[in-house]
Amino acid sequence: MVTDNIQSITPVLAVLVSAIASVLILAFGRYPNIREGWTFVAAFIKFGLVLSMLPLILAGKTITYTLVEILPNIPITFKVDAFGELFAITASFLWILTTAYSIGYMRSLKEHAQTRYYFCFAIALSSAIGIAYSANLVTLFLFYEMLTISTYPLVAHIETKEAIDAGRKYLVYLMGSGVALLFSTILVYYYTGTTDFAFSGIAGLALIPKATLAFLFVMFMIGCAKAGFMPLHSWLPAAMIAPTPVSALLHAVAVVTAGVFTAVRIILYIFGVELMKSSGLWLYMAYFVSITIILASIYALSQNNLKKRLAYSTVSQLSYIVLGALLITPHGITGGMLHMPYHAFMKITLFMCAGALIVTAKKENISEMNGIARQMPITMIAFTIGALGMIGMPPAGGYVTKWYLLLGAAELDQMILVGVLLISAVLNAAYFFPVVYIAFFKEPDHELKYNEAPMFMLVPIVITAIISISFGVWPDAPGFFYDIVSIAVANVTGGI
Repeated sequence: MVTDNIQSITPVLAVLVSAIASVLILAFGRYPNIREGWTFVAAFIKFGLVLSMLPLILAGKTITYTLVEILPNIPITFKVDAFGELFAITASFLWILTTAYSIGYMRSLKEHAQTRYYFCFAIALSSAIGIAYSANLVTLFLFYEMLTISTYPLVAHIETKEAIDAGRKYLVYLMGSGVALLFSTILVYYYTGTTDFAFSGIAGLALIPKATLAFLFVMFMIGCAKAGFMPLHSWLPAAMIAPTPVSALLHAVAVVTAGVFTAVRIILYIFGVELMKSSGLWLYMAYFVSITIILASIYALSQNNLKKRLAYSTVSQLSYIVLGALLITPHGITGGMLHMPYHAFMKITLFMCAGALIVTAKKENISEMNGIARQMPITMIAFTIGALGMIGMPPAGGYVTKWYLLLGAAELDQMILVGVLLISAVLNAAYFFPVVYIAFFKEPDHELKYNEAPMFMLVPIVITAIISISFGVWPDAPGFFYDIVSIAVANVTGGI
């Protein structure tokens, strides 16, 4: 449990680092090595600042800093707690790897507008860390919308008609859902006089009539469209027209992770465990996200384009995270929170492998990948590791999180949810194993004349694959994700 609060400007600096770097990226746009050097420098500084706060969080403390109070009880405030630190560590570390991967990808394909790409990437990471460290709904909303705006040029990067259309859909869905998030925030302030996140939820919400409370909850979940809930998911597969590093950013580093992070914040830190339990909201929403888990997996089965198959996989996997929070037991919440970083590392491995296939072999469709592992064994071994993790099989860490989710569902005697988790694992295997089989065991259609991707791309792939394995081999590594999650779970459950 949290025992102390410390005032420090460090979280603000962690947010500002990449924003400052974005200006330097523009200033040195004509000098690619310097431009990308600034990106690396900012990435390492940001990760260092985020990591510097970890000892205090592990000691059960929180870190806060208020910039300005814009209305009574509505300040722009940053607060670092265990759950925020979990997201911030994940995003800031993966930014380092995605930066290296981007250099290899963008230069190999001689992509245009690279300065704009790195500029928007930097702003997006500032927004993601701002979301992670927001102390209230208002601060979170500002960074949430900044993230949408900064990533739009990345989605539409290639500037074809299809890309522009995908970008417009992206804006319509996410800016539209932002209106619902703002409306919900205003309602919370109207009823309670505050928008601050609290470990037990906002007490004043319990006084709201049940019908109004349910309406408020639905509006909040609509506001979390970045989490990819069906039917508000179609922007995500459409956004796969973007360059693969952008897909990795959307699925692992910032956007969708920010969406599920926000959904879990609202469930546990606005409504709170006790109110979710007493109102019955947890069960209705749990069944709703279960539909997304199953349907998205079925859609993934029909996708021949590898990136789109991975996109539907993300829609399904994100709902595991929200489901964990909705289970409102320590085991369930642990599974959901752990799945956030575990999914990020495993899914970014899969997307980076897909990008390596595009750059080196010029292959995007699964049906064209016969025997491709013979020329790109490292890439496809890494892909297999990520796929096993998504399914919930060792050695990657996905089996750990899904075990906790199963325990949480069983503790609540929700055999329907247990069945959903087991069926989804079978569906995950059904859409991942064919890719592995085709790559390793099918005869190539013609002679393969390519090798592994450039080192700037291959090294990040290997690193994320190894880390994904470490999650499975050593899931309770001291001082890291498991310990952080344990503190976050104790905060919101009060040790129940």
